[in-house]
Parts: sequence; C-alpha cells; structure tokens
Amino acid sequence: MQNFIFISPNFPTNYWKFCRELKNNGIRVMGIGDQPYEEMTQELKDSLNEYYKVSSLENYDEVYRAVAWFIHKFGRIDWIESNNEYWLERDAMLRTDFNVQSGFQVSDLARIKYKSGMKEYYQKAGIRTARYHIVDNFDSCKAFINEVNYPVIVKPDNGVGANDTYKLDNDGELWSFLNEKNPNVRYIMEEFVTAEVNSYDAIIDSNGNPLFETGNVTPMSIMDIVNNSDNSLYYIVKNLADDVRAAGRAAVKSFGVRSRFVHFEFFRLTKDQYMGRKGDVVALEVNMRPCGGFSPDMMNYANSTDVYKIWADMIAFNCSTKPQGEHFYCAFAGRRDGKPFQLSHEELTAKYANQIRMMGRIPDALSGAMGNQMYIAVFPTEEELNQFYADAVRCWQ
Repeated sequence: MQNFIFISPNFPTNYWKFCRELKNNGIRVMGIGDQPYEEMTQELKDSLNEYYKVSSLENYDEVYRAVAWFIHKFGRIDWIESNNEYWLERDAMLRTDFNVQSGFQVSDLARIKYKSGMKEYYQKAGIRTARYHIVDNFDSCKAFINEVNYPVIVKPDNGVGANDTYKLDNDGELWSFLNEKNPNVRYIMEEFVTAEVNSYDAIIDSNGNPLFETGNVTPMSIMDIVNNSDNSLYYIVKNLADDVRAAGRAAVKSFGVRSRFVHFEFFRLTKDQYMGRKGDVVALEVNMRPCGGFSPDMMNYANSTDVYKIWADMIAFNCSTKPQGEHFYCAFAGRRDGKPFQLSHEELTAKYANQIRMMGRIPDALSGAMGNQMYIAVFPTEEELNQFYADAVRCWQ
C-alpha cells in the first residue's frame, strides 16, 4: 500500500475531495493540519486514514515530527503533497529531509517558485518573457525603466498571487515604493504588459504527459482586483486554445514536470508591444499546483468530469480512464461586499437558477483576490457567459 501525507487537507475547503479519491484508490492517506479533528467535516474525516494535528503548520519542527511519527507507524512515505501554493516550499523541504523522491526537492525551488528563475525555463521552451530587473536602488531601477518605460510592475520575486504587487507610473511612485517596501522581501520589477491572462491547467503523469488539460481566462487584472477591492471574474474555457495548449506542453517539458497538477499562466497580448503582436501568447509565471479556490470544481463542471479522481488515478496508477462529457464555459463571479449591485443576490440567483452550480461565501484568506460572495455557473455560449457577468457585477451609478 502506498503512503500519502496530505499537508493541510482541510484548506482550501474542497481539498478533502483529493483525499477521498486517493483513499478510494487504495492509498493510505494521512493528513497533517492545524485544525482540531473534532472540528473537521465528516467528509474529510472519512477521507483520511490518520490525522496528526499540529499547533501551527508554520512550525517546521512540529510538522517534521508529524512526518517522522507516520514513518514510525506505517513505514516509508511515498508522497508528501499539499496542492497548495503557500506550502510548496514546506512540501519540498519535507521531501528532501525524508528522501521522498516523488516531487520537487529544495534544489528545484529556484526555478519553480522564484519569478526571476522561471524566465530561463520559459525561454528554453521558446516562450517569450517580460524584461525584468531585481529591485535594488533608485538609479539602477530608473536605468531599467529608461529601457522599458513606465509603467512597470513590482512584486515579490517569491510571492503568492497578487499580494504586495504594484504598478508604478512615475518617479514619485518609484521613490515611495523604495522607501516603503518590505526590507526583508526581494522584489522583481517587470515591464508592463497589456494583456489578459490565459492559463494552462493540466494533470501530468510521471512521464511528463498530460492526462487532462483545460484552461481559464481572467479578463481583469488580479492585481487591480486586490489593490482596488474590485469584483472578481474568470472562467474555465469551453475548449482549450491550441496556442495555449502548445505553450503549456512546452513549459511542462522545460520545467521537468512529473506527477503533478499544474496551473501555468500566460499573457495573451491585447495590443502590439515589445513582447509581440496582438493575440500572441507569452509567459507570465508557473504554479506547480492546481488553480486556486474552487477552480477544480469549475473544471469538472466545464468538462463534465472529475479532476479529483483523475489526479488520484495519476498518483495511484499513473493513468486515468475518467471520461469527459459535454463541454461548457464555467464562470466564476466574486462580488465584493458593500457595492450597490443592480441585481440583488435573490434576483441574480433566481434569474440563473438553472445555470448556477455553486454559490456561497468566500473564506477571508481567499477574498482579497476572489471577492466575498461567489457564484459559479455554466453556459454553452460566450454570449450567455458575458450576459451573466454583466448581471452579476453591474452597479447603480
């Protein structure tokens, strides 16, 4: 029997489904988390063979001892995984320390977690990347800006989502950023790219081949959503574009991805610029985990399938025969509290009762990028998708 340790199986709240499918495939599933066992959902309890509570997942010594305890009880560990961006470095440290070879090691982090390190591997795949500069002092940053022109984007070189990300439009904003930035964080500065985000989402087997592929489109800037407390919109595509598929597969090979669920982000240029022509697909960043929040469920709705099972089949058998059915656009609309929406919650849900598949409050830990109240709905056409978005976020002036 394979032994699988799942880090933080209780959050995000839908990740118990990964554990369920692993257990259904005959794998021993052990969870390490900071939630008391008695507070866990029954679905999660039923999906785990064992659970070890730590006072904090941030405390590496505690998590290390939890892994050691599982090894003492059950023997060699085959997998350690969280499927969560926040814990990817922790996962790699545990694998390295316990010689678990089924995932990325500490030595791999420079290319999979640092935005500056990703660029070399995108370029090896023949995918263009934005010009960049590691933030140091005003003169050096200004020399880079003289080359690429304002605006520029600054963000942590090793960061999660759009947190601590800023658009600088002039020297005054540059001075302010340099004086106020976190001195303990290494920042990367990049030329501004006018584009929408298109992603390649895939489950990759141990040979680097896709078992499942889809993607999403984010028509709004995540940075603007976070910084401006705006509503959040994105959708799973009905059919993955050929150029995004090709770029995603090339990146999988370049980055050496094996046995993972990945979310690779690309820019699709919306006008001609230094990086290429309007419509071109160029690099943004790689994420060696599923797209966040409820995106796995959205992939299921869009493709009439079960990505939790496909992923668990990949872990257990290195293959999957889970079929896909009819394809749809699957829309996510995240409303921000306090905005004067023209359609109330009751009116919106009544109008789209036949299309809505999920709705509910978004956890505070995710609300910065996703809004406070979410709606997930499926549509056969792009026109219907766009009408839903208009109805979901239209406000009184």
